[in-house]
Amino acid sequence: MKLAHGERPRVRRVTSASRKANRVGLKRAGAVAALGVGALLMSGCDARTAMRFGWPHGVTPEATDMGNLWTWSVIAALVMGIIVWALIFWTITFHRYKPGKGKDEFPRQTAYNVPLELAYTAIPFVIIAVLFYFTVIVQTNVEKKTDDPKVVVDVTAFQWNWKFGYRDVTFNDGGTYNGFVRDGNPFDLETQNTRQIHDGETIELPGPDGGRSNDVRDYLKFNQIETVGSSATIPVLVLPTSKRIEFDLASADVVHSFWVPEFLFKRDVMPFPKQNHTDNRFQISSIDREGAFVGRCAEMCGTYHSMMNFEVRAVSPQDFDAYIKYRQARPQATNAQALQHICQQPESVVTVPFDTRRATDGSVGATGDAGNTKIANCTIGALQ
Repeated sequence: MKLAHGERPRVRRVTSASRKANRVGLKRAGAVAALGVGALLMSGCDARTAMRFGWPHGVTPEATDMGNLWTWSVIAALVMGIIVWALIFWTITFHRYKPGKGKDEFPRQTAYNVPLELAYTAIPFVIIAVLFYFTVIVQTNVEKKTDDPKVVVDVTAFQWNWKFGYRDVTFNDGGTYNGFVRDGNPFDLETQNTRQIHDGETIELPGPDGGRSNDVRDYLKFNQIETVGSSATIPVLVLPTSKRIEFDLASADVVHSFWVPEFLFKRDVMPFPKQNHTDNRFQISSIDREGAFVGRCAEMCGTYHSMMNFEVRAVSPQDFDAYIKYRQARPQATNAQALQHICQQPESVVTVPFDTRRATDGSVGATGDAGNTKIANCTIGALQ
């Protein structure tokens, strides 16, 4: 572009000012980056915590696999992002229009670079294929079920709390416990006939669940040893470490969701799971350490959804055996008494019951040490 007579000095002054502004901007950006890095270093952040990118520390092998998949997926995304950002800023810096340089208004355009186009088309497909491969591997491992879990827990969700029942337990000494009572309707309603004979043919009656009442919940399970939460008590689900555990989920009313953040996994708890074509069972291969872990409902289910919490209490296999045998021998004993029997804190230490009168602000803070739930100076069996 041809400049009019007398305009060149003005263009030079503008160019010089823009360069100065660029230098100032780069210095400011560098200072901000330095402050950010300095703040991160001074805060004493644990590198392992930072590498989880917000995920909690998993306590099961499945959680570890999912955490690793998440970490490396984020790292791959960051690497690609850095490359893209570098190319963008490189183009902005070295290929921007510069007044007074050359006769053309635009820089030389590059097109139809076949090797380059093939590369940036193929690379994303390779990345997607690799992520898909590892995702399938991890998902298969997480969804894996065996025929011989050492503990089977029936989980029943209802507005707005939980019921946990121990269906099957294999003890360390090889003995077994079966606490299953029945499938049944919690409302004790009589079922209706679902078929009738007409002209020698069997005809299915219309209606929900094969012609039964809407209130019939015959898929729910009941057990001899159960822990039921209430507005006064957080249900504490006691589980052993180092054993495969199966959870069988069902809802007595609306859709809920069973979520323990340290499992890095949640599953919806459905009413009528068979009719809804849902897989209501999942297993974990083990819990790696003892402690208390908060559990939550992760599906909006009504007024007190946010307060529908429970606690998973992981104890040693020996303590778990003593816990089950105590409750088996004393059907009237409370869960708190059984926890005291094995020298565990009798109440939840990671959350508190909700107040149905809404007399509080709704906060549910910890009430004890989640990493150490044992009662000090206690011998198993000393506290009844």
